[in-house]
Amino acid sequence: MPRLLLIEDDLTIRTPLVRALRDRGHAVAAASTAMDGLRDALDNRPDLVVLDLGLPDLDGRELLRMLRAVSAVPVIVATARDDETEIVRVLDAGADDYVVKPFTAAQLDARVRAVLRRGAAAGAADPTLVVGGLRVDPRARQVTLDGVAVELTPREFDLLHHLAARPGEVVTKRELLTEVWQIPYGGADKTVDVHLSWLRRKLGESAQEPRYLHTVRGVGVRLEPPGGAA
Repeated sequence: MPRLLLIEDDLTIRTPLVRALRDRGHAVAAASTAMDGLRDALDNRPDLVVLDLGLPDLDGRELLRMLRAVSAVPVIVATARDDETEIVRVLDAGADDYVVKPFTAAQLDARVRAVLRRGAAAGAADPTLVVGGLRVDPRARQVTLDGVAVELTPREFDLLHHLAARPGEVVTKRELLTEVWQIPYGGADKTVDVHLSWLRRKLGESAQEPRYLHTVRGVGVRLEPPGGAA
């Protein structure tokens, strides 16, 4: 039975959601503040966290950053805003998915099950990916380059992992937005460009002098080892 942690301060939302999620086969704990939620997440290690951004003691985005610093637990963010900027911001901060208020228990349950399925598939099937001197371990969410650890944010890791799973192939920005950020393509190219720039810097290269990440102008990006032989 999946163990969920719901961090939501509004009792009129929290109580029926807990009941509905339990009825759908989940074990659910609840917290009404960011600090209580953080303690629960660290002490009890839930399988997934549902996080409301509007908490009384701390902004939900800050709590998300704190969680990501110590845990890889999947997080679904509940937000009242559905504009692209807000969605990109929370996904970049480390959220695995999002729901926009108001939402039903059935919608949240579907999101929960989808995120848990993705995590189970990654843990069961994904081997360490090796591209030249680059090693990407999806289980530990660790990256090394020529034996040296590379510190990445959650979104940078997801981006690199997606590219490393398809070495030598050109991956479009549209695909990266839908598969890595899980948002519809809508002119958010800059989001991909900025993260690729950060990733290049951490891999010790640049767009002008690429080693692993090669831009295909007007199409997307290709990951391949120096010399082009995987």
